[in-house]
This record gives sequence, C-alpha cells and structure tokens, in this order.
Amino acid sequence: MITKIAWKNILNKPLNSALCVSLLLFGVGIISLLIIIQNQIDQKFKRDLKNIDLVVGAKGSPLQLVLSSVYHVDAPTGNINLTDAKKLIKSPSVKKAIPLAYGDSYKGYRILGTTSDYIDKYDAKLSEGRMFSKDMEATIGQTIANKTGLKIGDTFLGTHGEAEGGHVHDNQIYTVVGILDNTNTVLDQLLLTNIQSVWAVHSSHDDHNHDKTSEEKNSEITSYLDLDNGKKEITSLLLEFKTKMAALNMPRLINKDTNMQAVIPAIEMNRLIYNIGIGATTINYIAGGIMLMACFSIFFALYGRLKERKYELALLRSVGYRPIQLFGLLILEGVLLAGIGYLLGWILSRVGLYFINQQAESDFNLLFEFNFVEDELWLLILTFLAGILSATIPAIKAMRMDIAEILTEK
Repeated sequence: MITKIAWKNILNKPLNSALCVSLLLFGVGIISLLIIIQNQIDQKFKRDLKNIDLVVGAKGSPLQLVLSSVYHVDAPTGNINLTDAKKLIKSPSVKKAIPLAYGDSYKGYRILGTTSDYIDKYDAKLSEGRMFSKDMEATIGQTIANKTGLKIGDTFLGTHGEAEGGHVHDNQIYTVVGILDNTNTVLDQLLLTNIQSVWAVHSSHDDHNHDKTSEEKNSEITSYLDLDNGKKEITSLLLEFKTKMAALNMPRLINKDTNMQAVIPAIEMNRLIYNIGIGATTINYIAGGIMLMACFSIFFALYGRLKERKYELALLRSVGYRPIQLFGLLILEGVLLAGIGYLLGWILSRVGLYFINQQAESDFNLLFEFNFVEDELWLLILTFLAGILSATIPAIKAMRMDIAEILTEK
C-alpha cells in the first residue's frame, strides 16, 4: 500500500520528478561510463602486458613503440636489424624473446609475423584448425573471423600499411589454417603468420627465391634466425628476463651502446594512465556535482511538497498509519526516484558505450564489453544513499507533524 502511495505521489508532480531523475541519470550515466572504460582499459593493459619486461625497437617515441608493439594501436617507430636483435635474443639473461614483424594489414586488421611463443604468451587455444607452421599460412583472431567472415581454407591478400585502400600485395597469398578462441587480448584483432612470410611479401619474387631454397620456403617458424643473411629486419622484440635486476639494467645498456631503443612498457603505460586519469578525475568531479545537484533537487522537491501534502499525511495518520510509516513513505519516494535515475543512467552509459565502440573499433580495433562492472555496484549503493539522505529531513518533518492541529486548520 505504501509503495502504491509513493508511486502516485511521484507521478502527481511529473515535472519535479522528471528534473530529479534527469539530473541523477546524467550523473550516473557519466560516472558509470567512465567506470567501465577505465576498468576494461586497465584490465586490457594488464592482460596484453603479460610477461613483457622490455620492448626493443627502433629509436623514436618510447610510448609509440609500446603502443605499436604491445597494443598494436599505433604505427611502429621503424625496423631493427635482425643481426643486432640476435645478440639480445641469445643473451644469457633473457628468458624468452618474441620477435615481431609487420607492415601490412587486411581490411584494417594488422598482419603480424611472429613465432608460436607470442600465441603461447596469452595461453590462447584454437577454436578450429591449427597453428601456422609454413610460409604464407595464417592463424587469425576470433574477432577477425567474425568481422571478415574468413574461415579455414580461405585465402587473402595483404595491403601495405595499416589502413584499407593501400597497395595490395597480389603476388603473395595468405591461407587461413587456424582460428583462435576469443582471448580478450590483442590476439583477437591480429592475423598471425611467421616472420618469413612478412619478409617474402616485402621482397621481390626473384630476391625471395634467391635467398631461400624450396625446402626453406616450407620451413618451420622456429628457423627464422637461420635464414638471416645480414639484411633482414624485424619491427621489434618483446623480452622477458630471468631476473628483475636484468630487466632494469638492460635498457640503459641497449640505449647507450646500440642504435636500438629499449623501453620498460609498464613505466610508459603507468605514465599514460596517470595522464588519462587526470582528465577522467575531472569528469568524475563534474558528474559528482551533477549527482549532488540531483540530491538537492530531491530534497527540495519532497520538502517543498510537504505543505501541500500535510492534510494527506494527517489523514493517513488518522486511519491508523504510524509516524514511522510516514517516515518510510517519504524515504521510499526518495529511493524510488534514485532507483529510476540509476536505471536510466545505466542504460545511458551503455548507449554511450555503443557509440564509443563504433569509433574505438574503427580507430584502434578496440571493443568495450557491456558487462556489469563490480565498481558499478558501489555507484548503485551511493545512488540509493543519496536518495535516502535527500529524503531524510522531509521524512523526519512528516513524522513529527501534529495531525490534530492540521485537521483543525482544515
């Protein structure tokens, strides 16, 4: 019964109720959107950085090197000579070295030359087919399979550069031999092949045949180092060290004694997250201010209507409602307004996320999930507390009304 009365009171003043709900939904929507984006970006950064102590590539912007080599969302800083990279790969302090070579794409998705260690790093499993093992074979991510329709046995041509519309390498054809399960990592957005395939595409037909025998053309991916003739290049190296001390000392030596650049990716990403966090915190403060205004709006709406409703409340008392029930009635109205505001704000955040995904997928091959994030539970609790606190003073005043005086006035 009390719930029905509370609903009628909210609907009786639609403009006041709409103002309260609108302020809440915008505040909740903005904060919820920031929560889910920050949460998923943080998780993605950590997943994609798994077991990477150092990134080595051509000299240039350290952040650009990390973004291009770890997250594949930027252009590389250049290439490094494989002969120089070998010295690092064979270093006794290196536990694992994963080479990366790229420069082409298919429908906007990057074609990456690497080894099986790169796939193992993310504990990826095959959905169907097998891992690439010979030249011009490709194992593709689940997202690419879904978006492009590529399946086992299909062929495709690489396009020079990272954008669609570039020069097509029509003399070298890739064949899809495997599709990975969804991993929620960069693997979902990559077409993976061996390094020899990348070299083959970017060398002339004659040079390629001269460099490699027919047996070498079908070589396993682990033989890429043996095929180096002193002129081969890769884009970058992902290094994992046996000790943390080696991971800290190696960058200084590489940057000082070689023409390569070594970057600790965790440091660069922490710096980037910090800079992004400043802007996100500012937006959170703005959204928090909107929610505070919503609280005041609920308070003034309920408090201002007490004079109009005092006869209604007095009649409820006269038919048997206790003061605590009147207190609960106004608290319930505040909670209902907060609940509606939260629900609509949550929906608004997902609508915003949908449009952000359109741009993020186009620019960075990045998709945010629509799942409920744990931190949003705290936002829900905070929203309900805001509704309760906003209604508390009007509820106390309603509970302390002198019904005899009010009915005498009538």
